[in-house]
Amino acid sequence: MIYLDNSATTKPYEEVLETFLKVSSSYFGNPSSLHSLGGNIEKLLEQARKQSASLLGVKGNEIFYTSGGTESNNLALKGVALHYQKRGKHIITSSIEHPSIKETCQQLEEHGFDITYLPVNSFGRINPDDVEAALRNDTILVSIMHVNNEVGTVQPIKRIGELLADRPRTLFHVDHVQGVGKVPLDFYECHIDLCSLSAHKFHGLKGTGLLFVKEGLKLSPLHSGGEQERRLRSGTENTGGIVSSAKALRLYLQEANEGRERLRQLNSYVRKQLSEMEGIEIHSPDENIAPHIVNFSLLGLKGEVLVHAFEENDIYISTTSACSSKQKKPSSTLLAMGKSIEKADSAVRVSLSFHNTQKEMDTFINVLRHIQMKYANVIRRAK
Repeated sequence: MIYLDNSATTKPYEEVLETFLKVSSSYFGNPSSLHSLGGNIEKLLEQARKQSASLLGVKGNEIFYTSGGTESNNLALKGVALHYQKRGKHIITSSIEHPSIKETCQQLEEHGFDITYLPVNSFGRINPDDVEAALRNDTILVSIMHVNNEVGTVQPIKRIGELLADRPRTLFHVDHVQGVGKVPLDFYECHIDLCSLSAHKFHGLKGTGLLFVKEGLKLSPLHSGGEQERRLRSGTENTGGIVSSAKALRLYLQEANEGRERLRQLNSYVRKQLSEMEGIEIHSPDENIAPHIVNFSLLGLKGEVLVHAFEENDIYISTTSACSSKQKKPSSTLLAMGKSIEKADSAVRVSLSFHNTQKEMDTFINVLRHIQMKYANVIRRAK
């Protein structure tokens, strides 16, 4: 099997699975219990929190655990909206955010919030000047994804953060789910107030996420009913997931320096091969791009057909984001970039991990050539 859908999820490290099993079997008590077993588990959770914070270059009390990136995004946006709505009801985001941001904003609109959706250029990149122009006295939040999950475009987070640095009444949230480890991000240097991560994107387990909340900020909780996560996220903690996520982050960042360079080399190789093939259009830009994503179309063939054709050869890629792929709609990100419906409907995404190899990329390209030949008549008729 050749797995090239790492933006959807990654294969857990063996060490992570071992840690989860050990913690879940030996530290199965409730961290909130008064007995010594509960107290020991609470200490274990705090050790994981401090380790994750240290790896991310932030303070331990700025890390809150959630069930994943979607919950972290919801908690950031709704938590700010509910807590600071007397300050204002205007939120700025982009037109190519993850569904967990888009749909949260749509829900907030139903409750009287005013959302500005910024356009992107043909490379999927926001113009910081548009952010500045959209700011108002009642703007309480700007939420921008660091790395786009479909095409890999890296947004000018530092520049946007600098624009907001002297506006303490406007908070800055960044969805860093796709960027962690692949595109370094200094939360403090970029003036970020809230930042979302998800463990299963860096070889941790599904069901565990993190939300960075800058010290001093207050959010309204989405879950009520307990003291967990300093009353911001009630519910018995996923001890095994939290501890194993700290291990996954440590192992992942240890690989990151050499891993990013391998990703860049593989990405460059795949793009070169694709660019030499007739009927292929690459949608991921050449610059300001994460090293692990290549989005392209085999013109004349629907993306879904191409995904299943690769699957027949035991190669796994995807169309749009995993959260939207079953809707069978053209990519809204590519449409926002000015691509035609036909191109958006035929787009697929290859997303790499540090563990993919040159041999796998050669196989991928060879299989793509065979698919192109197999569907030559279909492609010709579509033209």
